[in-house]
Amino acid sequence: MNKSISETGVSDYRKYGTKLWKKRLRRFANNKLAMFGVIITAIFVFGALAAPLLTPYNPLEPDFGSIFAMPGREHLLGADSLGRDMFARILYGGRVSMLIAAVSSLNGCIIGMVLGAVGGYFGGLFDKFLVRLSELFMCIPQLILVIVVMAFIGPGTFNLILIFAITGWTGTFRLVRAEYIARKEETYVQVCDAFGMNKLAIMFKQIMPSVLTLVMIQFTMGIPGYVMSEAGLSFLGFGVPISTPTWGTMMNAAKSVKIILYNPNVWLTPAIAISLFTLAVSFFGDGLRDAMDPRQQ
Repeated sequence: MNKSISETGVSDYRKYGTKLWKKRLRRFANNKLAMFGVIITAIFVFGALAAPLLTPYNPLEPDFGSIFAMPGREHLLGADSLGRDMFARILYGGRVSMLIAAVSSLNGCIIGMVLGAVGGYFGGLFDKFLVRLSELFMCIPQLILVIVVMAFIGPGTFNLILIFAITGWTGTFRLVRAEYIARKEETYVQVCDAFGMNKLAIMFKQIMPSVLTLVMIQFTMGIPGYVMSEAGLSFLGFGVPISTPTWGTMMNAAKSVKIILYNPNVWLTPAIAISLFTLAVSFFGDGLRDAMDPRQQ
């Protein structure tokens, strides 16, 4: 009898969870801007992954016979000051730019999630220290802080990801901390604590699953900012080395007045790629937040 009741309860819970996810997916699918963002983001990701199949050109190999070639059949988006195919550089450069943004956002979310969980659940002096530290990071513009640090350790893809992760955890930390402070007072958490369940098990097995949706939204919303930051730093010479094709280094290579005036495709192409990708991911993140975040419903 008890087993039958238990099985019925589990079955009802699973049905409720499936129904809730279907409702969320339906709400997301009905958001036209979000679907537009998904389609454009998927096109960019596919183009970056399938670059060797979409273009025969090497993004690093110069072709002095095609210097500043205009868009046409041979070079779909034209060529730059060294004759390198712009379409190939957009595809291969997107690999690095999107990788830096995604990994940086993921690392920042992981750091913020762990610190927010520990600080929000245990409180005390350590929590106060983390709050003051996050306020210190937030009062200094991230771009200025990254430029200062990069001036000491030097440019590089790994260095840029590391600095972005170290300086980009505060938003996720404050979000997760607030959720843990609210949820640790709920009945199911207090029951687990009363039965002697391990603190880490309560934090990461009982509370964390209900917070992961918010962290996933935070991860998605952070990607456009990191793409823009990488482009800005690379344009200023503080990002990845100029020899590495990214959308930012492409803008750096096209910053002379002559190129701006007489060869607009060299700088306009990466600018459009940056704008379109960040806009698409922002639409995707907004739609995800509207569909998944219970505070928006």
